[in-house]
Amino acid sequence: MFVGVCELDVFIHASGSLKEKRFVVKSIKDRVIHKFNVSIAETDHLDKWQRAGLAVAVVTNEQSVIERTFSEIIKLIEAHGEAEVVRHSVQIY
Repeated sequence: MFVGVCELDVFIHASGSLKEKRFVVKSIKDRVIHKFNVSIAETDHLDKWQRAGLAVAVVTNEQSVIERTFSEIIKLIEAHGEAEVVRHSVQIY
């Protein structure tokens, strides 16, 4: 069994308030959960209106699945144009 955790630092382009940021973050979280069936939460930059720190967790029996899933999640987030992943780190246990 492998557990993967990916920490994402996301820049939200068009956000002008915390309310707009929350809308974008909720949209991202809903899309990621629906497509990949993973756990995701906002964990950092809670008081900044153009940045979000997200953490994603995956449990699977193959390490390659974790790496592929995180790569696809980053592509999904950036594909909608609302946000840009400026930094990410992956830890596999």
